[in-house]
Amino acid sequence: MSLLTDDEIKKIINADCHDPFKYLGMHKLNKNEMVVRVFKPDAEKVRLVSKDKRFYLEKINENGLFEKVFQAKEFFKYKFEFTGINKNKWTLRDPYSFLPQITEYDLYLFNEGNHHKIYEKLGAHKLTINRISGVLFSVWAPSAKRVSVIGNFNNWDGRVHQMRVLGSSGVWEIFIPGIKEGDLYKFEIKAQNNEILLKTDPYAFYNEVRPSNASIVYTTKYKWNDKKWIKLRKENNWEAKPISTYEVHLGSWVRNEENKFLSYLELSEKLVNYVKEQGFTHVEFMSIEEHPLDESWGYQVTGYYAPTSRFGRPEHLKYLIDKFHENNIGVILDWVPGHFPKDAHALGRFDGTGLYEHIDPRLGEHIDWGTYIFNYGRNEVKNFLISNALYWVEKFHFDGLRVDAVASMLYLDYSRKDGEWIPNKYGGRENLEAIEFMKYLNSIMKKYHPGVLMIAEESTSFDGVTRDVENNGLGYTFKWNMGWMHDTLEYFKKDPIYRKYAQNEITFSMVYAFSEKFILSLSHDEVVYGKKSLLEKMPGDDWQKFANLRLLYAYMYSHPGKKLIFMGSEFAQRNEWDCKKQLDWNLLQYESHRKMQNFVKDLNKIYKENKELYELDSFNEGFEWIDFNDSENSVLSFIRKSRDENEFTVCIFNFTPVPRYNYRIGVPKKGTYVEIMNTDWEGYWGSNVDNIHEIKTENVKFHGRDQSINITLPPLAALYIKFKK
Repeated sequence: MSLLTDDEIKKIINADCHDPFKYLGMHKLNKNEMVVRVFKPDAEKVRLVSKDKRFYLEKINENGLFEKVFQAKEFFKYKFEFTGINKNKWTLRDPYSFLPQITEYDLYLFNEGNHHKIYEKLGAHKLTINRISGVLFSVWAPSAKRVSVIGNFNNWDGRVHQMRVLGSSGVWEIFIPGIKEGDLYKFEIKAQNNEILLKTDPYAFYNEVRPSNASIVYTTKYKWNDKKWIKLRKENNWEAKPISTYEVHLGSWVRNEENKFLSYLELSEKLVNYVKEQGFTHVEFMSIEEHPLDESWGYQVTGYYAPTSRFGRPEHLKYLIDKFHENNIGVILDWVPGHFPKDAHALGRFDGTGLYEHIDPRLGEHIDWGTYIFNYGRNEVKNFLISNALYWVEKFHFDGLRVDAVASMLYLDYSRKDGEWIPNKYGGRENLEAIEFMKYLNSIMKKYHPGVLMIAEESTSFDGVTRDVENNGLGYTFKWNMGWMHDTLEYFKKDPIYRKYAQNEITFSMVYAFSEKFILSLSHDEVVYGKKSLLEKMPGDDWQKFANLRLLYAYMYSHPGKKLIFMGSEFAQRNEWDCKKQLDWNLLQYESHRKMQNFVKDLNKIYKENKELYELDSFNEGFEWIDFNDSENSVLSFIRKSRDENEFTVCIFNFTPVPRYNYRIGVPKKGTYVEIMNTDWEGYWGSNVDNIHEIKTENVKFHGRDQSINITLPPLAALYIKFKK
C-alpha cells in the first residue's frame, strides 16, 4: 500500500508531473520515519545502498515505481542498485536527491535580461556535487506542464528524468549523476494542450551532424595561443586601420576529391595560408552556427551556441581561429539574431507557446523567409541573444560579429503589405524593442570587449546606425554600404558608351559617404539567384570584362570605407556561387584568372601600405574631389588623404575602353608623383598602355589648382599616383 494517491502515481508514471521532486527521492514523514521512491521502468528490483543501510524497495506499480518507508531521523547519502528484467545489474545515484544548483540570483538576472553568461548556467554542464560527477541540465520553458531530459542514457524515455521548475523563473532543472561526455540528449516538453515536443537544447555547445539533431553533452577544452593578438585588437582604433575582408562559406570554398567538406582542421592550413597569401586583413565566415539545411547557407540557425558539426568539433574551430590570429588575420562571424527557422526541434513554439517569438504572425513571422522573428521585448529572449553574442567572442575569440538582416529587425513593416503589421505604441513603423536590444547589445560588447567589431548589414537610410549609443545611435562599429554597392554595380553593368549619361550613379555615394562608418561590400548576395558573377555582370568581350572588374576593385579600394569581397571574386569566378560545390579553382590554369588573383593580392598590399587609403575613411578630410564633371569622357579623379598633409594619393578612373592621351589633372602640390597602381599593367592581363612611373608637375593651372600633371589614361583602367615626399 503506497502513501501516494492513485492520481499522484498516475502523474509520475505518465510523465505528467510538474514537481517530481515532491514525490521522488527521499522525504521525511515524521521525526523517526523517512520514505524513498524511485521510478525506473526497466528495473525488476531496486535496493537502496548507503554507508550503514541496505534494503529493497517495494514495487508499488507495475510500470516501475518503487517505494519504501524506513526508520531514520536524518537524510543521508545513498545510491540505488537496480536489477533488470534480464537479471543484469547496475548502480546509480538518485537524481532526486540533489538540491537546486542554479541560484536565485542567477535566475533573477536571467529574468531581468542581464545575465551575460547565462550559457554557463542553462543547457548541459558537467558538474561534481559532493564528489559525485554528473551533468546539470536546465532549460527555460515557463508555459510547460512538464519537462524531461531524454537521451541515450535513459532510452529516450521522458518518464525517467522529469525535471523540477525553479519557482516562478520558468527554468527547469535536474542533476543526473553518471552522464558522460558525448552522451546524446534532448528536452521532452509537455505543453499545456498535452502535445509532446522534442527539442534540441537552445544552449547546447555541440549537436549531432544533420539530419540528426540531438544535442551532445560537451565541454570544449582548448588552450589559446593568441594573447598578443587579443591585446593588439583591444588597442586598435579600427576606424583608422585597413580592413580588407575575405568573405567565406566554409562548405564550398574548397572540397576534397569526393566533393565532401574540408574540416576545420584542414581549413586551418589551407584557408589560413590562402588568406594570408592574398593579403586580406580579415576573414568573415558566413554563419557557422548549427543549422539543418545546407542550402540556407547557415542563416536558418537551430543551434545558436553550437558551431556546426559538419566541419568538426568546437575545439577544432577554435584551432582554426587561433591559426588566423597567429598570422595576424582577424575573424568575423556572421551572426543571425533577426529570425530563426520553424523546424520542429528548434526554438519555435518551444514550450507550446510563442516563447522566443511573438505568437501574432504580424509581429512574429517573416512571411518571405518562412521564419520566426525574435521577441526582443522579452527579457529572457534578449538575454539569450546578448549572451550568445558575448559567447562567440569570449569562448571562440571571434574579432567581430556581422549582424545579419538588421533592416528586417528595425522595421515592423519590413517586406509587409498594409494590414500585415502592427504599428508601435507611437503609431510608427520602427521596432522600438529591437532598436533598444541593439543599443544594449553594442553597449555591452563595447564595455566587455573594446576592439571587437560590430557590423550591421543594414540596407535602409535609418539614421545613426554607427553613431554612439550615448548620442542616440545604435552603436555599431561599421555598416555595410548597400547604396554604394547597388549604384556601383548598376553603373558597371552599363555599356561604356552609355556611362556618360549615368555619371551620377558612380559619384552619388560621396554625398553620404561620411554619414556612417561604412564597409564597401561585394558579398555573396551579389553572385546568386540569377544575378551572375561579378565578372559576368561586366559588359564587353572577355578582355573588357576583366578590365572592368579590375577597375571596379580599384575604385572600391580607393573609395572611402573598409572593404569586403566574396570568395572566388578575387580570381574572377565565372559561374554564380553554388553552395553545393567548391569554387571553380580550375580557372587558375588560365592566365587571365591567375593575373586577376595577383592583381587583388597587389591591391591588398598597396591598400595596407598607404595609410591615406584607409586612415580617414570615416571623415570628409580624407577625401577631396579633383573632377567629377568629366562625364563626356567618363573619367573621375579624386584625392585620398591621410593626417599627414604630404601623404596623399591621386586616384584617376577611365570608365571607357578609349585611352585618353595628354589628359591633364590638377594636383594639390608641386613636385614628383609616383604611379603605385595601374590596373592596365600587362602583369594584370592589361593592355600595358603605360605611364612613366614618375611624373613631374607642371606650372599649368587646372581644376582650380596651380599645379597639374599630364598623363595617359589607359582603357578601362584606374591609376593611383602618390605624391613623393
